[in-house]
Amino acid sequence: MTKAELVSKISVNLGLEKNEVLATIENFMEEVKNSLSEGENVYLRGFGSFIVKQRAEKTGRNISKNTTIKIPAHSVPAFKPARVFVDDVKINN
Repeated sequence: MTKAELVSKISVNLGLEKNEVLATIENFMEEVKNSLSEGENVYLRGFGSFIVKQRAEKTGRNISKNTTIKIPAHSVPAFKPARVFVDDVKINN
């Protein structure tokens, strides 16, 4: 499902204008990104958590030059679904 399809479904379900729904979704995504970039996790009960995971420094390989490189420690965004969410997906598939 794309963002446009999501906007259309929510618009029909709630009887709102697509522009209003799109603005709400865009604002939600922006707030999640801002929170994660500040190191804050976002918890949505019954849905899941947007979290920041820490990756340790490691050694990688540049295959084309056949050399090793150091990959520095860094943070990455991740999503951890709630147990209810996981159970619903298991039942429906």
